Amino acid sequence: MQAAAARARRLLASPAASGIPGILSGPTPGRASYAEGVLLHGLDGAPASPSSPHHARGFSSSCFASRSPCNLLSPTIASQWLSEKSVNYHMTTAHFSTEASDKDHPTEAVEEMYQKMLKSVEAKTMPPNAWLWSMIDSCSIKEDIKLLFQILQKLRVFRLSNLRISANFNENLCRKVTEACARVGAIDYGLKALWKHNVYGITPTIGSAHYLLQHAKEQNDIKLMENVIHVLLRNFLLLQPGTADIVFSICYNADRWDLLSKYAERFVKAGVKLHRAAFDIWMDFAAKVGDSQSIWNINSLRGRSVKHYTLASGFACAKGSLLDRKPENAAAMIKLLYKHLPDQKKPFVKDELEKLIAEWPTEVVKRQKKDNRKALEEALIKDIPTMVDCLTKSGLDIPVDLDKLATPQLQVV
Repeated sequence: MQAAAARARRLLASPAASGIPGILSGPTPGRASYAEGVLLHGLDGAPASPSSPHHARGFSSSCFASRSPCNLLSPTIASQWLSEKSVNYHMTTAHFSTEASDKDHPTEAVEEMYQKMLKSVEAKTMPPNAWLWSMIDSCSIKEDIKLLFQILQKLRVFRLSNLRISANFNENLCRKVTEACARVGAIDYGLKALWKHNVYGITPTIGSAHYLLQHAKEQNDIKLMENVIHVLLRNFLLLQPGTADIVFSICYNADRWDLLSKYAERFVKAGVKLHRAAFDIWMDFAAKVGDSQSIWNINSLRGRSVKHYTLASGFACAKGSLLDRKPENAAAMIKLLYKHLPDQKKPFVKDELEKLIAEWPTEVVKRQKKDNRKALEEALIKDIPTMVDCLTKSGLDIPVDLDKLATPQLQVV
């Protein structure tokens, strides 16, 4: 008994036993990382990374070896554990390095051009314009755009202090810069280029803003469209008919009648002479949501600047008459439209009439309040055949399939 107690005391006093409390109580803060650093050191044959907070402790792997938990494991299990740790470590490091490289560094071509222009400025010489154009064309990631804006700021300071040129760069530069921002998705920098007073020497233009709006249209990004319009208004850039074309199409594609109405009012108050395409979108949307009063208001506004009807505006008026329970007026509108359309477009009247019968009633009924849907559905089922009959009697006999009108597709829940 005494001999066994003595052996136990010798075992507890041995260096290897000092690791037991840590195993039983769990690793103390920092100890696991410390152990892994040394284990990886032994496995890789290289010291722990200097960035490790434990590297500065000046430890010795031989000192820690006796304390490692692996001494309490079998050689096979310890080897397997070390291998897994090594693989995970290297995979994580490699992934982080790649991601950081992709995110934090500009492309080689842009970096090279930046350094050339920077050396030129430091040598008190204005770099050739071709270098700046080349740099803009080479931008392919956001880090490139960041570098571009840095050199623009340096060039502006150089022009002001050394060349005594206080004027901004010409408008072509703003167009190229915003085009590059939209191309690589650096929208925040593109918006900076639209500020009237900026440190980059950029002259903002409404044409440049259209690149960002076009990007918003491609991405169906309502928020970006609103941000662009907000910046334009804040910096007193005059809205143009082309601006309305893009904004209206974005709202239409996003099915936002509320936004289209809001921005249409702003364009009208600003005195913008809307294009025919903008009126077409506006009126067609009003017909889709079943707002006949808006159709007539827009058509009155359209008549002040656009002489002839298009397929979209003409059929919007016909739908407005149907919404007002006036099928005879709808037929008269379609006949008038057919008369004044160019010969190459007259065949499309049949296509639009078929859509009015087979598609539009379903669309407009589902957008109404539940209490009004049934009444509108019954009215359209009655008035659309009357309209077609009036067309035939007036001499415009366009064969259409009215059977599609009374199908269950109108039964909107």
